[in-house]
Amino acid sequence: MTPKITPDHFSRGAAVYIRQSSMSQVVDNTESRRRQYALADTAKAAGFASVMVIDDDLGRSGSGLIERPGFQKLMTAVCTDRIGAVYCIEASRLARNDVGS
Repeated sequence: MTPKITPDHFSRGAAVYIRQSSMSQVVDNTESRRRQYALADTAKAAGFASVMVIDDDLGRSGSGLIERPGFQKLMTAVCTDRIGAVYCIEASRLARNDVGS
């Protein structure tokens, strides 16, 4: 674990952001989804007692053409200091366009 993660981060808990861009990915790429959900166990093993899993955006594209309520939930949790870490398989998935952000 990196020394940049402090006891304060652990006290706030962690969030696991899960997303696949299309419904066909949700149906066909079950291994990716399983790996994403397994990040909750990784966060708990790292010492986060509270882990919020955000999977509202399964099957929603990051193109900016549709809303992603899960991303909004994640950003609210980050901006209000409710979480101390974000776990995701690919961080670039967080940087995609979002309607209303």
